[in-house]
Amino acid sequence: MKFTFVAQDGRARAGIIETDHGVIETPIFMPVGTQGSVKAIEQRELLDLGAQIILGNTYHLYLRPGTSVLHAAGGLHTFISWRLPILTDSGGFQVFSLAGLRDIEEEGVTFRSHVDGSEHIFTPESVISVQRALGSDIMMVLDECTPFPCEEAYARQSNERTLRWARRCKEAFIAGPSLYGHAQALFGIVQGSIYPEIRKRSVRGLVDMGFDGYAIGGLAVGEPVDVLYEITETCESVLPRDQPRYLMGVGTPENLLEAIERGMDMFDCVLPTRNARNANLFTRSGTFNLRNAAFKSDFRPVDPECPCYLCQNFTRAYLRHLFLVKEILALQLATIHNLTHYLWLMREARKAILEQRFSSWKHRTLERIQEETDSVQH
Repeated sequence: MKFTFVAQDGRARAGIIETDHGVIETPIFMPVGTQGSVKAIEQRELLDLGAQIILGNTYHLYLRPGTSVLHAAGGLHTFISWRLPILTDSGGFQVFSLAGLRDIEEEGVTFRSHVDGSEHIFTPESVISVQRALGSDIMMVLDECTPFPCEEAYARQSNERTLRWARRCKEAFIAGPSLYGHAQALFGIVQGSIYPEIRKRSVRGLVDMGFDGYAIGGLAVGEPVDVLYEITETCESVLPRDQPRYLMGVGTPENLLEAIERGMDMFDCVLPTRNARNANLFTRSGTFNLRNAAFKSDFRPVDPECPCYLCQNFTRAYLRHLFLVKEILALQLATIHNLTHYLWLMREARKAILEQRFSSWKHRTLERIQEETDSVQH
């Protein structure tokens, strides 16, 4: 993997990530395909929307269909028929969210499957082995995602363990070659809850080990949004300039633009697809829920400025009808639209950075969204 730094406007950055499965232009939003599929949308539609990379999850794919099936298929790219880059999370967040169904020790995490209750263990070495079988272009280390709130003493202890696990992941990564003939990269994950000095220690420890890129984990887990931005700034101040920065699990369009302004390059979140399945649509003119009775006879496009298949062919009234009668097409059309919006937002942000006008563009974009959302709600 190669990262080329292209332009900077303030702290906002534009870059290019080159992988054996294609080029990724940053800033980038990665649609979440947790179990080998982005919910309610086909792979060919993702290509039409301009998705450059999708995300899969080690925990879920390890449980179903299982490593042996994925290896026999020739890896995740072949199994799901996706020719562009894939990033896989280590599954750490999913395992740690199991709470009473897992036990954390130095060796790794023992957990019970949410599917059938069977017992498994994830170690730093095993998650690298699973991601080798998946064949993802970008792999993530095993980390512990602390909850919010979290005591400082535990955050410090947890971060030290995460750093030790990161070193073991790096060693396992070096020892085991790719299984399918293409290069794989490994990102470290910064932890430390809401404590700036622990976050800085985490960054420095990971940078000393040397990874292909660095993710910021453990945010968007319930902390106030100003704390999310503060910790992002703290991490950015010590992260290397010449490697990609991935803010995990974030978030709303506003979150993304604020994070780009704070020097982040890569994002993933279930929000656009999950909200789409609940009739919640993002537009250039605000966010609204199509179940609202106000849209019953609204024969305008969802977003008149949007080029997506939904907005070019159907009305708000029709989409509302599909949701109310529980037609599957509603989920597909809404998902196409929300992902189109998120990917458009990233392209426009990149263009603004290249033209050295990101701050003013971001201000106008967010101001318009807020004004229109307020007018819809009132």
